[in-house]
Amino acid sequence: MVGLSLDLFERLGILAVLFFLMMRFELFRRLLTGKVATAGSREKLFHAVYFGAAGIFATYYGFPVHGAIANLRTVPVAIGGILGGPLVGLSAGIIAGAHRYFYDIGGVTSVSCAVATPLAGVVAGLLYRRLHRRAFDSLMAFFIGIVAESIKMGLILLLAHPQEAALSVVHAIGLPSILSNAFGIAVLVEVLASVAREQERAMAQQAQTTLNIAFRTLPHLRHGLNRDSAMEASHIIREMTGLDAVSISSENEILAHEGMDGDQHTPGGHSLPPAARRAFETGTVVIAPTKDAIGCASLVGRLGSAIVVPLKKWDKTVGVMELYRQKEHAISRLDVELANGLAHLFSNQLELGEIELQRKLVAEAEIKALQAQINPHFLFNAISTIISYTRTDPQTASCLLVKLAEFFRKNISPTANKVPLSVELEHCEAYIAIEKARFEERLSIVYEIDDEALSCNVPSLILQPLVENGVRHGILPKEGGGVIHIGARRGTGGLLISIRDNGVGMSRERIRSLLSEAVVPHEGGGLGLALRNVNSRLATLYGKENGLKIESEPGEGTTVYFRVPVNA
Repeated sequence: MVGLSLDLFERLGILAVLFFLMMRFELFRRLLTGKVATAGSREKLFHAVYFGAAGIFATYYGFPVHGAIANLRTVPVAIGGILGGPLVGLSAGIIAGAHRYFYDIGGVTSVSCAVATPLAGVVAGLLYRRLHRRAFDSLMAFFIGIVAESIKMGLILLLAHPQEAALSVVHAIGLPSILSNAFGIAVLVEVLASVAREQERAMAQQAQTTLNIAFRTLPHLRHGLNRDSAMEASHIIREMTGLDAVSISSENEILAHEGMDGDQHTPGGHSLPPAARRAFETGTVVIAPTKDAIGCASLVGRLGSAIVVPLKKWDKTVGVMELYRQKEHAISRLDVELANGLAHLFSNQLELGEIELQRKLVAEAEIKALQAQINPHFLFNAISTIISYTRTDPQTASCLLVKLAEFFRKNISPTANKVPLSVELEHCEAYIAIEKARFEERLSIVYEIDDEALSCNVPSLILQPLVENGVRHGILPKEGGGVIHIGARRGTGGLLISIRDNGVGMSRERIRSLLSEAVVPHEGGGLGLALRNVNSRLATLYGKENGLKIESEPGEGTTVYFRVPVNA
């Protein structure tokens, strides 16, 4: 009995090597990730045939004992059930069991082994999935082996004839067969577990590398796909992956090349390798395992294999990324995963960059709309006021003329998207100086500005429309005029800016109409439109929660305020 056990354990080593080699192939690696559940019938059939063939191999490598065969046939069949499920285990068992029956027709254990083998595959698949608490539980696999082999021994006692021969067989091979098969299943499950853990570590490391590359390239690719961004991205990819070369190209130009054969892939060149051209035209991944497949014009290049992935923006291919290895047939499965992951992330970054560009263009268009909203009545009244002062106070007229020039220069000239608050206040002061000259004691201005707020950046042309709204719609309609308070205070939540007047106020319905996107006000020479424009710009730049807020009651004045994030 001891000698038989040692012989079976020796055969187990051969099976372990066979299964370890099996896991070198992607088709079997899918079993380690549980993807067999989504596999097609052809793939499941292949697995069943493989594990069934391994069972046949175990039968041939068995040992004759009292008219029976001591073997490890249960091991591959049970592994098939554990990895592929009851259906794969059953099918593999039928293949191996049928062979066992025809291998020794009329033998003492032919029928019982032919029946027990499919049962072992089904039992392994059902018990493992129902009872195990973690993937690749070797202790549970050992238990399954004991159950499966015990069932086989029971069937031998039940079906084999004569009874004396059945008892003799079970006595001779029962314990060695049960222990060796159970131990074999447990060992192979542990081997597969180590392969799975190594695979998970490699994939996790690859995913981390991909995310790190994406994080470092984001500041560059957000400006679009050009030579500068491509050169930075290709340098980062090669630095973090150890690839022999990285290229990024647009449709008609090599934008960047980092690594080997730089003299043959010169940035600015218009000759893309055929593999890169094919990837661009088809919008699909191209794997070139050899120099010929890459298709470089020069035969002296050292790069032997490559994977080329398209870079897309809104489903339109705008470029390709080429990852190279020096040796032929050196592109690994991890290289493919890396390339696909980077292409997906880079494409998303390019799309986000396009969104950011469109957002900036919208903001610039809104600035131009504000610049174009020069009220002709304001211009006429300002000139009339200046003319009247030329007769009574020429010096004041000269100062007002300078203020008017400053006001229009700010409104008409191109400006940055954001400026310090102090610059915005200068623009408001130019407008206020002209209006105060017109209305004299009817208009007063009070500044409540914290010193630390003056250097904070705010959107350009954001204050003057609000001040003008307060003057024209709040103060002037009120008999005796009033006061406008311009406030700015920096706090932990950002820069809070407010324009408050003690004028005529407005109803809640009027407030809603001013900020509604569905209503285009026609009152007040377009100032309602200006308020909506200011609100839209703030919402675009900082989110809707940072748009304009208006508090007002009829006869009690109006407060308009908004918050600008300090680091925005």
